[in-house]
Amino acid sequence: MKKIVIVGGVAGGASAAARIRRLDEQAQIVMFEKGPHVSFSNCSLPFYLSGVVADSKRLVMMNPNSFEAKYNIDARVNSEVIAINRSEKTVTVKDVHTGEQFTESYDQLVLSPGASPIVPNIEGADLAHVFTVRNVVDIERLHNAIVEQDAQSIAVIGGGFIGVEVAENLRLAGRNVTLVQSAAQILTPFDEDMVQILHKEMVDHGVELITGDGLAEITTESITLKSGKQVAADLVVLAVGVRPETKLAVEAGLEIGETGAIAVNQNYQTSDHNIYAVGDAIEVYHRLMNKKTRLALAGPAQKQARAIADHIYGIPNQNRGVIGSSSIQVFDLAAASTGLNERSAKQLGIPTEAVYVIAPDKVGLMPSSNPLHFKLIYEVPTGRILGAQAIGKGNADKRVDVIATLISMNGTVEDLKDLELTYSPMFSTAKDVANMAALVASNLMAGRFKQVRVNEVRGLVEAGAYILDVREVNEFANGALKGAINIPLGEVRTRMSEIPKDIPVYVHCRSAQRSYNAVMALENSGYDKVYNISGSFLGISLYEYFTDQQQGREPIITAYNFK
Repeated sequence: MKKIVIVGGVAGGASAAARIRRLDEQAQIVMFEKGPHVSFSNCSLPFYLSGVVADSKRLVMMNPNSFEAKYNIDARVNSEVIAINRSEKTVTVKDVHTGEQFTESYDQLVLSPGASPIVPNIEGADLAHVFTVRNVVDIERLHNAIVEQDAQSIAVIGGGFIGVEVAENLRLAGRNVTLVQSAAQILTPFDEDMVQILHKEMVDHGVELITGDGLAEITTESITLKSGKQVAADLVVLAVGVRPETKLAVEAGLEIGETGAIAVNQNYQTSDHNIYAVGDAIEVYHRLMNKKTRLALAGPAQKQARAIADHIYGIPNQNRGVIGSSSIQVFDLAAASTGLNERSAKQLGIPTEAVYVIAPDKVGLMPSSNPLHFKLIYEVPTGRILGAQAIGKGNADKRVDVIATLISMNGTVEDLKDLELTYSPMFSTAKDVANMAALVASNLMAGRFKQVRVNEVRGLVEAGAYILDVREVNEFANGALKGAINIPLGEVRTRMSEIPKDIPVYVHCRSAQRSYNAVMALENSGYDKVYNISGSFLGISLYEYFTDQQQGREPIITAYNFK
């Protein structure tokens, strides 16, 4: 009979325990968790702040009694493993309430200690009104403090997934929220041209968003930023990132990898093959970066847990590495990403191109049809798909899941172009936005047309470039690029003599579809310096808006138009 001890009772540890039981009814399984809860939903914690999750008890998926009754697993809470004794194959466990210590033997040991929130070394970080969010106890403490103090102004430090979700849910709860991000943008899986849409969404819903400025000091009533700016804050939530919990592994002499997380092999064994590790504490292989990385996501952790259980029982498992797929709701917008963003691909030296398309998420006749912003990143000249990002009110995650599947199967732009996807007017369009992006990429790779991106347009306007707006006259009147010439698409062929041939011509419409038709008409009429503006006027408006407001700079358009 095998005896398997698991350290950590949340996603990875609990999943490993359940899979081991399904494989072996006779195994003795002991799971230690230093906190008061096992198997809780980490990713749902912020939603308790807004009441989307009405009762914090709902965050706990299983309790020790349930594990015992349903799985015959001995789950012990408030039990901290403080040492691994590899030669004796035992762990030392401390009762967090009494301090009493005892040892527990194992045949195999699974480490799932997770990661701990980073607390910056600044003045005031240890004050009583400063919180982090890691578990149910943390979120209850934060929620109770907000209610008891009737806290109206709350500063959230950090623009990653947790920071954004905490800020959103606090705002939904009616609090005044300031989100501070030291980097130039929130949510770094998204490229700059896409994340501006999310910046605007945060601001539109009343979050004071400060980017490019870090936290310097916390006082009882405010925070001070590195720029010297002061922000009133009754409470402060630190969400600046996490670091893997490696103390146990280090003290046991287990190998730590180049990323600072626990090193594991393809079977998630540590340098001691009787000890496995899973989840946020380990480093994993990124199949697109071709190197080790850290990936704090629940989905991969559960897959790793299953692989560990299978390996213990001799069941083959192919380690395909990770690509990093994630999604988030930001107020009224769904946002999802997978694989590499354009920034990361170029930093890795991969020859990269990207297309950005805006298309309806379902047939335009449908009352719930909305624009879906979709960016596809691919390798040149192979067309191998490297990543994608999607943002909109519709099913952004569905489209990105399609791309994640293709990446996992080494798919190319040509594969995506011809991929048969489901269609119903209520769910999508006959030519889905994912297919459309591949068609645009295929045309670019074939040299059928040339493009410029939304981040290049300001420079073109300021340089006095010839910009042709092929929208209708009424659209042009409601907002246009300064200095642009308006010739509606229906008049381009009859007024072609007005368009110069000897200088570059940059063409846009609302979403780059009419402008593409204008570009092709011009190219097929002898124009060879014609460029389609990817994203067109809607994309330009969204890209420029937040930075214009934040920096107080002169807009390059006469009026923003987000419709």
